[in-house]
Amino acid sequence: MLWILLLLLILVVFGFGFAVQALWWVAAVLLVLWIAGFAMRGRGGGRRYGRSRG
Repeated sequence: MLWILLLLLILVVFGFGFAVQALWWVAAVLLVLWIAGFAMRGRGGGRRYGRSRG
């Protein structure tokens, strides 16, 4: 019985570690996308809210 509980504890800790690692990767990807979007908006942002030429 003790071995089963130990195995379950190891599986829970491993799953939690995997989830945290996956969340770090998701956060890193979202940060890169946010920075890329901020850089793209910074270049052409003046035309969006400025006067229209037509």
